[in-house]
Amino acid sequence: MTLQDRIRLKVIHEVLGGHITQKKAASILGRSERQVRRLVSSVREHGDIGVIHQGRGRPSNQKIPDDIKARVMKLCRKRYEGFGPTLAAEKLLEHEGIAVSRETIRQWLLEAGLWTKRRKSRQHRRWRVRKDCRGEMVQMDGSHHAWLEDRGPELVLMGYIDDATGEVYGQFHEYEGTEPAMESFKGYVRKNGLPVSVYFDRHTTYRSTRRLTAEEELAGVVQPLSEFERALTELGVRVIHAYSPQAKGRIERLFGTFQDRLVKEMRLQGISTKDEANAFLREYLPVYNRRFSVVPANPTDVHRRLGTGFNLDRYLCLKAARTVRNDNTISYKGELYQLKEKPLSRRVTVEERLNGSLFIRCGETLLKYREITERPQRVAVVETSRQPRKPLPPSKNHPWKNGRLKAYIRKQVYAETAK
Repeated sequence: MTLQDRIRLKVIHEVLGGHITQKKAASILGRSERQVRRLVSSVREHGDIGVIHQGRGRPSNQKIPDDIKARVMKLCRKRYEGFGPTLAAEKLLEHEGIAVSRETIRQWLLEAGLWTKRRKSRQHRRWRVRKDCRGEMVQMDGSHHAWLEDRGPELVLMGYIDDATGEVYGQFHEYEGTEPAMESFKGYVRKNGLPVSVYFDRHTTYRSTRRLTAEEELAGVVQPLSEFERALTELGVRVIHAYSPQAKGRIERLFGTFQDRLVKEMRLQGISTKDEANAFLREYLPVYNRRFSVVPANPTDVHRRLGTGFNLDRYLCLKAARTVRNDNTISYKGELYQLKEKPLSRRVTVEERLNGSLFIRCGETLLKYREITERPQRVAVVETSRQPRKPLPPSKNHPWKNGRLKAYIRKQVYAETAK
């Protein structure tokens, strides 16, 4: 059962318990009410395993044969070159007798690079209604401000606000980056549980700007994930990126309030360090939430609580793939590590936890290792001075032995002298 299946099972249990309606469950899961009814019936009949689709791992019965797809793409490259998806679908049915939907052809053309996505016209913005359930969506962002004024260092407030209730959670950090985002999200999850979705902007911490690798392109990856986005995806949290500050207006207005109210509160307390600011925040936010939070439209809390044996640090960490060398070592951040056992694969994953500890895995197997602090020194080869080589004695039949060569040389020297 995947994390998505567990999220789906949590919502179905709420429906079976009578806490939420099937219509609301369909809104949370992004499915139709008919599909939710099927899931409810399946869980009632088969138990928790009923949320798993029975067709998983099997090819679809509606899949178009590969030979038809190859024929269509050949026609689109030659006879119908430059045709749009709609016109191509009409001509294929009219002249070739091939019935393929416009959307299917559009996907095939995009995959082959024969078509580009068209940007739609910008729609008029309107005020968005709050979500109904607590934990259905959480807005997250970092606020750069002189929170301690001139009494201490510059800090960044990593803030979270629940869209349905307006409840706030936050932590102060030195900067806005991957590790502060993971550390603050870890604190939020331990306090409330995993939300259904997180809404943040397109900061490089939350959306990667690097190019796709060759392996990712072959795997069909469209957009590379940042480390924080990868961690949320593995935890089954839906990631939503905002295209403007107005889209996540609740967190932006919260920061505007805190930059006025919270700064003055900490000034009165004489807070001058990050630890003091975080300690004050843990006492201040419950009071703030009791005063300013609102009652949600539906009292159900859809946060997913983690079990006692769930290792959250395994997900909220930095991960990097490495190739094992022939001497059973890997390199990570300029350091060498010797594996104490032979892995089943040459590719391993290095997990750097938030506390600085390092773990190396091959698939699900945890590998033992030791850090190589000193590389072995090469033994210098001392070149000894060469002794002059003694000439070998001539053989018995050498010309110098029989005197013929000596007579020939004397004759040549005499001739040269006579001239």
